[in-house]
Amino acid sequence: MASKIVVWIVSILAVLAVVIGILGYRYVHESLQPYNTADERTVAVKIPIGSSNKEIAAQLEKHKIIRSATVFNYYVKTHNYADFTAGWHSFKPSMSLDQVVAQLQKEGLAAEPKDRIGRILVKEGVTVEDIANSLPSQTKKNKKWDKASFLKLMKDDDFVKAVGKKYPELLKSALAAKNTRYPLEGYLAPATYDIYKDTSLKDFVVMMVHKSQQELAPLYKQIAAKNLTVQQTLTLASLVEREGVKTEDRQKIAGVFFNRLDADMPLQSDISVMYALNEHKTHLTNKDTSVDSPYNLYINKGYGPGPFNNPSLNAVHAVLSPKDRDQGYLYFQADLKTGKIYYSQTYEQHTSTTQDLGQ
Repeated sequence: MASKIVVWIVSILAVLAVVIGILGYRYVHESLQPYNTADERTVAVKIPIGSSNKEIAAQLEKHKIIRSATVFNYYVKTHNYADFTAGWHSFKPSMSLDQVVAQLQKEGLAAEPKDRIGRILVKEGVTVEDIANSLPSQTKKNKKWDKASFLKLMKDDDFVKAVGKKYPELLKSALAAKNTRYPLEGYLAPATYDIYKDTSLKDFVVMMVHKSQQELAPLYKQIAAKNLTVQQTLTLASLVEREGVKTEDRQKIAGVFFNRLDADMPLQSDISVMYALNEHKTHLTNKDTSVDSPYNLYINKGYGPGPFNNPSLNAVHAVLSPKDRDQGYLYFQADLKTGKIYYSQTYEQHTSTTQDLGQ
């Protein structure tokens, strides 16, 4: 009797498994189809900056572009789709999943054009405070975008940690750094950003960090292969950005910095001193180069706390592809009149060059 009951239970379970399998297959199959092949309406969907694939799928399901967020998320993972962009995207319920994916990979609009109230230019090599100073003149229609509010946000630990959670690979080394003036210094990518009525200061900062993520993600393996962190890479790039103009000079200067690091010498970059002083100077005094600050790389060895500005992608590439390291250059001096940069292997050569240039 007991054996018959067992057989009966097993049979029921087997039937249930088959039924569930059929229903599951049908559900997945149907979920992979367009939401409504007859519906050609255009639906605008906003994808917030930093959204995960799961969050994007939820937005698409909410707006009835796809049938199932769960199935869409699984579909994206199994096909290794990536590079989805934030902003406003136009969809039709009649789109296939491949068409939806293709639309997400296009450049999204920050909002409907009629809602744009201005643009903010973040120049290459500017600091957090430079950006803050430029906001009032670039955002006249939004009085809430003032210098004090921006700098306060830059020091908001909860906000910075939240951004770090959105971009863990990008910001891991930045958040682990000590004594940084602004943890996101170096990660606010130079570009022109469209600002809309519903854009907040937080949105603007995330836009800049997201841009950095897009630019640097393809370089993570190369950075790791050179035994560098993202923070160290951007720190050197921020120095290279301001020390040189031409790509080749930037690469050579990066080579000098790496040679000095290998020789256990301080980098002795004037850019580091001016950041420590929080002041731009054409000539530095001995008092200046002795200022007590972790950012002063005249007296401190290594990379210091972090970046000294927000460098261009060109400067980052220069750091990852330094030139003439085998020449043993440990010094460089720019001719302030012509911009030409001279490189030296010894301090004596460097001093002689400086004297010849009358600097």
